[in-house]
This record gives sequence, C-alpha cells and structure tokens, in this order.
Amino acid sequence: MKVVSTNIGKAVEIEWQGKKELSGLYKYPVDEPIFLGKEDVVKDDVMDRKYHGGLEKACYLYSKDHYDWWKARYPEANWELGFFGENLTVEGIDESQIRIGDVFRLGDAVVQVTQPRQPCYKLGIRADNPKIVGDFWNSPYPGVYVRVLHEGEVKTGDLMELVEAATANMTLADVFSLFTHERTNIEKLRRAVVIPEMAASCRKDLNKRLLIAEEGL
Repeated sequence: MKVVSTNIGKAVEIEWQGKKELSGLYKYPVDEPIFLGKEDVVKDDVMDRKYHGGLEKACYLYSKDHYDWWKARYPEANWELGFFGENLTVEGIDESQIRIGDVFRLGDAVVQVTQPRQPCYKLGIRADNPKIVGDFWNSPYPGVYVRVLHEGEVKTGDLMELVEAATANMTLADVFSLFTHERTNIEKLRRAVVIPEMAASCRKDLNKRLLIAEEGL
C-alpha cells in the first residue's frame, strides 16, 4: 500500500436544516508531508471532536482504489482526492483484509486500526447529494480510522506496511456490516464489542445494536 495524496482541511461553513456550522470535512491535497500527532493531524481543522480526532481517531485514511466506484455513481461530484475527509489517500487499502488492531508503519509514524468510518449528513453536503450517505453505509468501503502509536511525518510515496497483524480480530468490513445488513447478527456483534483495540465510541454504538438485537429474540 502506498500514500498517493496528503490532505489538509480548513474549517468551512455549511448549512444543515437551517442552521450554520463549521465542518472540517473539506480536505484537499497539499504538496507537503503531514504530521500525525497523537490526537490529530497537525494544521488540520477538526471541528466536531465528539466524532472526529482524539486518541482513537487521530487520522482517517481512504483508498484511492475506491474512487472509480464512486465516480461511476456520482459523476457530477468534484472527485478531488480528500473528498471523503481523509487526511491520507492510500493506494491498495482493502477493508475486507485489514483488521481492527492491525499495526502499520506509515512514513515515520506507526498507527493502529481502530474502526471503520461511520458517515453522517456532512458527506451529503459535500457531494451536493444526500443520497451518498446511505450509499456509503451500504458500500463495502468505509475507510480506516487509526490511533497514532508513534508520531511522525507522512508524505506522498510513503508505504503503509503491516508490522503487527491482529489475526484474531474482525476485519473493518465485517465490523462495518454490523451497522447495516448484519445488524441483527448477535454472534458477530458479541465478538465485535470485545475487541480490545476498537475505538470506544464505535464499541458503544455496537453495544446499542447488540442490545436491540438481543431484545428482538
């Protein structure tokens, strides 16, 4: 896997349901390395820290390989890299193979996979089409949130190399499916919520799904 774009975002004012707010989703390629800190990417605006940034979601990665799939569905959108709010666009990411807890060397940094992306309405605003949010949920391409184990600089051309595999854990794709077509799969939900390396916010959401599924027995 290889970094093909480093992306930084500055706060942009958006409007949702008649209210104005600031969003850091609008990230664009920069011709310089970015620095992965413990809680965020240096110089990158993170406005909603309830759902983004912090120790368990310090950086978001998305696969360059998935862009063609999206372009075919939304040809009118501006498909500049960074569209999904990722700080790093990486060639070769496959969510069906990457597991929660996997550790990667990424440039000078070392990161650990914590959860798949859970999209919200802001993606629909950027695409100028709210339908994309539902399509994202139902796609097999959620992208990768990571915690930063060792801070460092990442630049275009750097490799993303697996250094420690969490072979006992579920893949990102498997976890992501528990929010949609497998949301009643109690066995998989029970496995997911005990993954120690998973971000606490994602575990909380999955525990809610598990409670609903168990109540439906």
